[in-house]
Formats: sequence, C-alpha cells, structure tokens
Amino acid sequence: MTVTSSGRERLSVADLDLEVVRQGAGRPLLLLHGFQTVAPDAPFLDLLGRHAEIIAPSHPGFGDSPRPADFETVYDLVHLYLELLETLRHETVSLMGLSFGGWLAAEIAVKAGARIDRLVLVDALGIKISDPETPDILDVFNAHPREVVRASWHAPKKWAPRYDDMPDDQLVRVARARDALCLYGWHPYMHNPRLRRWLGRIRRPALVVWGASDGVVKPSYGEAYSKLIPGSRFALIPGAGHHPEIEQPRAFADCVGAFLDE
Repeated sequence: MTVTSSGRERLSVADLDLEVVRQGAGRPLLLLHGFQTVAPDAPFLDLLGRHAEIIAPSHPGFGDSPRPADFETVYDLVHLYLELLETLRHETVSLMGLSFGGWLAAEIAVKAGARIDRLVLVDALGIKISDPETPDILDVFNAHPREVVRASWHAPKKWAPRYDDMPDDQLVRVARARDALCLYGWHPYMHNPRLRRWLGRIRRPALVVWGASDGVVKPSYGEAYSKLIPGSRFALIPGAGHHPEIEQPRAFADCVGAFLDE
C-alpha cells in the first residue's frame, strides 16, 4: 500500500489498483462508500477511527480507482470486496456500507458468512419493499436537482455540495461517480429483487442506522430492512438526512462506535 499526495493510499486487489482512505487503529472496519467517495478529512472518520482501523476503498469507476471495461455490475463489486476480505490479516472484520455501499455490504454479508464480525448499514439501498408501482428509492438521476437536494439533507443550505465552488479535479470526481453509479445501479434501479429473500442468512450482529430526515430512502424503508436481518437493531439519527455521517458526525460515530465496541 502506497500513500499519494491527496492523503489517499493505493491498494492492489485482484489486479485492480484501488484508491483507499485509511484511518484509525484497532480491529479493521471495511467501509464501502455511497454516491460519492469518502473524503480523507471527513470528521466522522477521525471520530470513528477511535474505535477501529477504517479501510475505505473507492469503488472501481469512482474517485481515482480505474474501472476495467468488463467491470460493470454490482456483483463485480461484491466479488472484488470478497477478495479484499481475504487479503486482510484478521480472521474477521467489521463491515459498514453507506447508501449504495450499504447495498454492497448487505450482499457481501449474505455471502461472506463468518468472515464478517459485525455489519452496519447506513441509509442503505438494495431491496424492494413496496409493490411494483410504488417507488421505494428516489430516482436521483431523473428527479429535479432541487428535489434531490431537499431529499438528501436535513439542512441543505449548510451541507449540500456547492458545485460552482469546486475545483476542477473535484468536479471530475463527482462526474466519474455519477457515471459509475448509473452503470452499476441503473436497472433494476438501485436494488436486487432477490436480495430481500436472502437477508435472513446474515447471522452476525447487525446495526441499521438511518437519518431521520432521509427522503432518498425513508426511515420506514430502513425499519423494514432491519426486520429482514435476524436480530438486527435499528437506530435513528435526528437532524440528518441521507448522509448522517456528514450532518451529525459525532452522534453517528457514538452510535456506531458503541456497537463496534460491544
């Protein structure tokens, strides 16, 4: 693993050279990001890093992680991270997924069995809970940008990204993330119709965390998700939308850290 000038590192897995943010100390926590990559200076990383060694790769096609031409499905990502788990020196690791990364984490936990010590899903996508005509997940590609902003943040004026103020390199990261997200999650939109059936195979302690003001996937969706995982707990973070780790980093870290320390 090598460190770059951006504060991110490089990690080779299955012949792929991934960009990685690494922080903290203790037992490893594999963190899978959502719509955008994890910033190295995100406050929640420092807070959560007191409870675990966080390893947060950028998915292929996101950030500065290259995507091979034949790498285009959620299951390519799932098998990549199953391979990554095998490279870590600990027999078991904790796994956390944010939003889109929560979908990946749920799929991995179904398959990885005893390799996963604890599972944390944060405003996760990935399942269908309503009838075919009722959307469970806001279509962030086709909804008006203002609607997406309102649905994503409890306090959008404070937290929503200001693209006009971003430097070019950061805008490139945003554009790459959007393209990759379309590729991986376009059809069926941001879920696997078969995942719901298999969540009962997850036998490790699980925590489902949700922003109380999330309008991308509402708290009722999160509660339904939690009930499908045997013995899981559901925790609501007030004053947060789809990104509680950003809007309420201390409350988020306290909640997740207490779970990891048990």
